[in-house]
Amino acid sequence: MSRPSTPTAGWRPGMPGGENLPSGPAGRPATPGGDGHGPETGPPTVTIGSYPDYPSAQRVVDYLADNRFPVEHTAIVGTNLTLVETVLGRLTTGRAALLGAGTGAWFGLFIGLLFGIFTVGNWVAVILVGLVIGAIWGAVFGAVAHAMSGGQRDFTSASSLRAGQYAVIVDADLADQARQLLGRMHLTPTGATAR
Repeated sequence: MSRPSTPTAGWRPGMPGGENLPSGPAGRPATPGGDGHGPETGPPTVTIGSYPDYPSAQRVVDYLADNRFPVEHTAIVGTNLTLVETVLGRLTTGRAALLGAGTGAWFGLFIGLLFGIFTVGNWVAVILVGLVIGAIWGAVFGAVAHAMSGGQRDFTSASSLRAGQYAVIVDADLADQARQLLGRMHLTPTGATAR
């Protein structure tokens, strides 16, 4: 007769066999004494300014670097991240073949250049043959891959990650020095808070 299993019937700290567990979240702690929420993050940091776009935050760090501030103690942190997938157009079998031909042509050119280096005769012909063969195979594979998808994704797109706000943070012991330098910059940050 077997006992019913309960959520607490598994291994618990202090039970025999703990030394056989791998390190990490499912086993014993990877580093003793941590809070269990990942690796230590280093010294405490302070947000010296938040900016609506990346170039503004980059300009702040560049200004600090130009004024001999130790920027290795600085970070730009993007918050309120959003994944944006921009649809570029409809994808047909013909367009998939064309895109595949372009990718294959680049690969064929690379292989042709490699073989052309070691060719004694007409190396230009070797490069052109590699380019043409690569384009043909790329077109075939592109068309076949699109046909095999069964119309599940009949569009092309490009993905980008965008942040709603960019915070410039520095180590807490350097925050006053950074704020003094930024006071001379005439670019007013919004919301300087401790982190």
